[in-house]
Amino acid sequence: MKLYIMRHGPAEDSAATGRDADRALTPSGRDRVRGVAQALVEADEAPGHLVSSPLVRALQTAEIMAASVFTKPADRDGSVDVRRELAPGGDAVELVRSLHVAKRKRVMLVGHEPDLTELITKLVGEPVPVPMDKAMVVGLLVRGPSDVGLRFVLEPRKLTWPIDARHGDAPPAR
Repeated sequence: MKLYIMRHGPAEDSAATGRDADRALTPSGRDRVRGVAQALVEADEAPGHLVSSPLVRALQTAEIMAASVFTKPADRDGSVDVRRELAPGGDAVELVRSLHVAKRKRVMLVGHEPDLTELITKLVGEPVPVPMDKAMVVGLLVRGPSDVGLRFVLEPRKLTWPIDARHGDAPPAR
């Protein structure tokens, strides 16, 4: 399974309700997410299934991604699934296992920090070699429960691929 781990886009500092879960994406955050979606499409790395945290900023990120990558019905196997496992403190590792068992092919998980870095560390065995910026995408290949490899990192501000193991580029030495 190709697994895409995406941090939500840039969001407002506070919501009108005062609840963190209600913070929405900023206009520039929406633009950043659209740019990331376009870069994934152009690189033939668009997800076929989107799973999001229930928090507004993550759900908005996933919805923008869906609108950008699901241009034809054949492109997708569903809309955006909302799962508590991707909310802060959730058990996303078990979610990944269930998606793999269900034989999903190209899945994007949209969530929050520091949970996403912790998820990648648990799956790959080491942290992402670069800080997980807002709207960043980390591509993984899940071959089995204990066989997960880093494929790429898509840097969202410049839309560059600082780590791209798809083409033989190794992550930077630590």
